[in-house]
Amino acid sequence: MVRACGLLTHQDQPVALKDISVTLSIREFVAGVSATLHYENEEKVALEAFFVFPMDEDSAVYTFEALVDGKKIVAELQDKMKAHTDYEVAISQGCQAYLLEEDKSSRDVFCCNVGNLQPGSKVALTLRYVQELPLEADGALRYVLPAILNPRYHLSGLTEDSCLDLKTPIVPLENLPYTLTMVATISSQHGINRVQSNCALSPMEYLEGDKTSAQVSLAEGHKFDRDMELLIYYSAVHSPSVAVEMAMPERKPDSLMGDPAVMVSFYPDIPDTETSMICGEFIFLMDRSGSMDTPMSKQDRSQLRIEAAKETLILLLKSLPLDCYFNIYGFGSSFEAFFPESVKYTQQTMEEAVERVQLLKADLGGTEILTPLQKIFRGPSIPGHPLQLFVFTDGEVTDTFSVIKEVKFNSKKHRCFSFGIGEGASTSLIKNIARVSGGTSEFITGKDRMQYKALRTLKRSLQSVMEDISLSWDLPPDLTANMLSPEQTVIFRGQRLIFYAQLTGIVPPEEATGEVCLRCTLQGKSIEQKVTFSLQPKYDSNFTIHRLAAKSLIQTKDMGFRETSARERKDVLNISIESGVMSSFTAFIAINKELNQPVQGPLVHREIPRPVLSARPARASLCSPARVHSSHFAPSGFTNRAACLGTMTHSKKSELLDQAVLQSSSHGQKIKCRSRLESMHHMKKTHSSTYETNLQSNCKGNGIVQLIFLQNANGSWDLNEGLAKVLGMNLEDIKAAHPTKYVMDSSVWATVLAVVWLHTNGMDQESEWDLLERKARAWIHTHAGSSTHKIVKTANAFLKSSVDPAIFTL
Repeated sequence: MVRACGLLTHQDQPVALKDISVTLSIREFVAGVSATLHYENEEKVALEAFFVFPMDEDSAVYTFEALVDGKKIVAELQDKMKAHTDYEVAISQGCQAYLLEEDKSSRDVFCCNVGNLQPGSKVALTLRYVQELPLEADGALRYVLPAILNPRYHLSGLTEDSCLDLKTPIVPLENLPYTLTMVATISSQHGINRVQSNCALSPMEYLEGDKTSAQVSLAEGHKFDRDMELLIYYSAVHSPSVAVEMAMPERKPDSLMGDPAVMVSFYPDIPDTETSMICGEFIFLMDRSGSMDTPMSKQDRSQLRIEAAKETLILLLKSLPLDCYFNIYGFGSSFEAFFPESVKYTQQTMEEAVERVQLLKADLGGTEILTPLQKIFRGPSIPGHPLQLFVFTDGEVTDTFSVIKEVKFNSKKHRCFSFGIGEGASTSLIKNIARVSGGTSEFITGKDRMQYKALRTLKRSLQSVMEDISLSWDLPPDLTANMLSPEQTVIFRGQRLIFYAQLTGIVPPEEATGEVCLRCTLQGKSIEQKVTFSLQPKYDSNFTIHRLAAKSLIQTKDMGFRETSARERKDVLNISIESGVMSSFTAFIAINKELNQPVQGPLVHREIPRPVLSARPARASLCSPARVHSSHFAPSGFTNRAACLGTMTHSKKSELLDQAVLQSSSHGQKIKCRSRLESMHHMKKTHSSTYETNLQSNCKGNGIVQLIFLQNANGSWDLNEGLAKVLGMNLEDIKAAHPTKYVMDSSVWATVLAVVWLHTNGMDQESEWDLLERKARAWIHTHAGSSTHKIVKTANAFLKSSVDPAIFTL
């Protein structure tokens, strides 16, 4: 069940939250956001309204204020415990009070208490934050204003006092009783090409003749019923840059806010070399909770999350290098592994894994990821095969800090690549498990294809990376740069690096410049990139760079309310209070003492509307490990027994078949289930074309997906009816066209035909089959040698294609 943020009373009562207005200012790759929530109490009793809303993990919240009857009340950032006490005292004394805090269990969920809202009273609450914008693969900067707040599964008793525990009412999206307005101003010295969105926008208006500034806004009447996403395309995004920001005038030197702050951005030019088929242990951890049975987005005919996940897993399996090791885990309230330990990647293990992927269902209940992670990390390491962990989840996990801590503790022996599926995935979980382990994170929403992003990440994990990263500074005497950012371990192709530093000492006159140099190594070769910049600090009333630097420091030290050590907690508290940026240990508190009306009885409590994205029935209680039953051919648990048959003895298989059949609810179902299981078990004993035909019939995808299903682990294809069907040819005609004078092996002919067909018919999805096609070309090079060019020419003539034979050159 996926829900959005806001305030809701009962269906027959007015809603206190009337609308949300957002002013967005994007300068280069940094966003400054001012969000105002307008409340009005139309009831005849005083209210205490409780508002829970999502925000990106990287947001540095630095201002919270209330406008009550024309009077502005600016909140103070305090120790969280003191802020709670002050709030309760203020309410009991008849004052109006406003409290803003991070949830105890996740840094991307915020809670706002609006206390003692009198009948007829109107109040506008404004919060401001800044954040870095991530860079997409196509060069777009991505800004998301989250609306969807997924329920977060957790084990009972672990997250007391979490605002996510609310049992709130839900409403359909079309009935959401408040609207969103948004105006965005965008500026870049490189020029703005275009802006795209998943929501209706007004036409973009350029504010400058050189297209360095533009403005867009949401179309009138927009309902805040989905995450609002902007994709901003500049003329250039890869140029390195350095910005120096003036210190706060009232702060003492040698303090975080009392010295100039520097933001350094590099985009190293890493060549797109052929992927090195390095060895490794690849473990895919796939969410199989009930919420994975919902669509990827609200759009018509949107693919179910679990179906996209299954297709993605098969693509990943087909793209793995030979002789690596792999395993697949499914998790929910419990977890299941395909193999007791990671197995070597062979034709047999790949086929078995593909069969079992086809049977996967979103049938494991809640979302408990910590236990399978601990099982994976405690497994034996495989010498010469570094662990690469791929985590796919819709992020409905409450206690994110425990998971992040576990990943960080084991970061020396693995890299984690994480994927947030669908709107509402926890940015705190997804970003941090990648960040603390030296991996990368992706979010898959709207029309995004999970397959594309997963394969791109696998390609990254197989490529050489830049290592031994260091920054050096060439500055005038009496000026020093002290790094504030955490140490960066590796850089992948397509990644942007951002560093923050504090300038201490004497800042020279306007003409002075400094230089910063990024050094790293790529495949043993040293690489340098230098930027010269002006040392004259620029004034920014929001102190954006200082706030982002503080947020970076806080993210490094703050592991949550329960997981942070006493020493780190003290550091986080000091950084937070000094910078004004919220943390797990601080909260904003604003009190209007002028109201001063005694409270007549308890305040009426009003909670949150969370609209449902789909009509799927609510699953089991979020705190319950109960399973969601599969609607497949067998009862819950039956599928999982079936999936285990591949590596068992005949007697054990028969025993499990009997157990599973006994659980069936009717005689007819018993017969059907046994028949299906036995058919699956004996599939690999039949002719290979039968096996491949079964795979194709199970696949609902297009010809490209079917062709990928038919590929062998070593990269080759067999010449059979399955391949003929994809090619749209008669098998006998394909055999007759086989150029036997160049090569006798029919698999070489079949593999060349498959690769030529992919280049002719599937170039729009090349990123999804790129790795497995490289495997195919390597196999052809080994088995066809110097005859490859002639075989390709024959294949072109047969398929009426014009693929350049040069693509087969390694």
